[in-house]
Amino acid sequence: MKLSDLTDGTRIAFGNVGDFASDLVSPSLRLGVTGLSRAGKTVFITSLVHNLIHNGRLPLFTPHARGRIKRAYLEPQPDDDLPRFAYEQHLKTLTGSDKTGSDRQWPQSTRRLSQLRVTVEYTPQGFFARNIHGGKLHIDIIDYPGEWLLDLPLLNQSYEQWSTATLATSTKAPRDKLAKNWRSFTQTLKPAEPADEADAVKAASLFTDYLASCRDDEFALSSLPPGRFLMPGDLEGSPLLTFAPLKLEAASKAPSGSLHAMMQRRYEAYVDHIVRPFYVNHFARLDRQIVLVDAMTALNAGPQAIGDLKTALSDILASFRQGENSILSSIFAKRIDKVLFAATKADMLHHHSHDRLENILSLIIEDAANRAQTTGAGFDVSAIAALRATRETTLEHKGESLACITGIPASGEIIGTDKFDGTAQAAIFPGDLPQDPAAALNGSLQDTLHFVRFRPPVIKAAKPLQPAPALPHIRLDRAMQFLLGDHFQ
Repeated sequence: MKLSDLTDGTRIAFGNVGDFASDLVSPSLRLGVTGLSRAGKTVFITSLVHNLIHNGRLPLFTPHARGRIKRAYLEPQPDDDLPRFAYEQHLKTLTGSDKTGSDRQWPQSTRRLSQLRVTVEYTPQGFFARNIHGGKLHIDIIDYPGEWLLDLPLLNQSYEQWSTATLATSTKAPRDKLAKNWRSFTQTLKPAEPADEADAVKAASLFTDYLASCRDDEFALSSLPPGRFLMPGDLEGSPLLTFAPLKLEAASKAPSGSLHAMMQRRYEAYVDHIVRPFYVNHFARLDRQIVLVDAMTALNAGPQAIGDLKTALSDILASFRQGENSILSSIFAKRIDKVLFAATKADMLHHHSHDRLENILSLIIEDAANRAQTTGAGFDVSAIAALRATRETTLEHKGESLACITGIPASGEIIGTDKFDGTAQAAIFPGDLPQDPAAALNGSLQDTLHFVRFRPPVIKAAKPLQPAPALPHIRLDRAMQFLLGDHFQ
């Protein structure tokens, strides 16, 4: 065992001991919410919290359906070193700033770690709950970009290993064309010669451009570490983000003062100062995890995007410390004992295709799921829409009944020859997903599905002396039951 591994394990154990002691008198559940870019993390958290606080329609969430939840409310978060999840601002963005909701829009993607505590008071059933903590559960929601999870394998990779693997991946379609400029410049570099800061800056810039182009909707690729390159925040321009892969000889060593040595040093600093603290201080303390997946965009982009998504999700699941928790593991080495993979934006399809969307996601993560189940961790897949932006309707076309969805397409969306301005409503036939999920992974659906981005729905303002209307959803209650239901004993 490496000394660094022992140090990480010791720090994790100390953190878990503190969490365990606190939970004895004031139980809490740390729920990790993640997903790759534009999967809907912010909307999921906002809708979950709003439906809890405002008594939403949650028939599949057993504690709520049986009337055991008395009330839910926000409290100050337990970790003072984390930014607070901006629930109120996100809710205002989704619903609009006035009664008409004319300026409502989807919030910006998650770009940093944040936290929110929701406290739920409920009627307890078990002896311990009735007599020790009186039926109160703190749900600490940890929101973080899924791209950060893809960095965790770097903890066990040398710079040379990462460079070799990244360059090899960039030779495969469609990455080969997207990586052309970066790879061409890399060919001109001589790793063993003295380091030149200008070379490092240009290499990092071209490498970042390559990663960004991979993420475009046309390609919708998912496996794009290092995650902070596309989400630099206040690290932009820092040496921590000014490195890139180099073409290196097998088992080559970095001469002192060389470009190879400088890139290696910055890579290792990235791992030590960005990846490792996230893993030790936050990720390793999670109890439950939901991974949100925008499978719809990958289906639109074709089989290469789907294959890349499969690789990314397998890497993500491999990063989890999974398994059934015991008293000992809860104190010293907490594991994530339930993982939910959720295919988001189910409201872009008629309900006839919701189960089929689940089956497609199940097939995408099949190999990784089999490994997870051997650890004893609970595992599930669901198709959800945390905020439903459409409703269903049936239209007649040439004597055929079409199962359609109706909503307000976002400004700039195009259906046939019509380009929408964000105010007009439209009924759309999105197509049907196949009964055989394998048929969705071979690229045959690219010309048969028609996914359109819709604006958030209009939410009526609360009437005087009446509770605020809860946000509409699809199967959010099912996700809540799997992730939270067993903690209301």
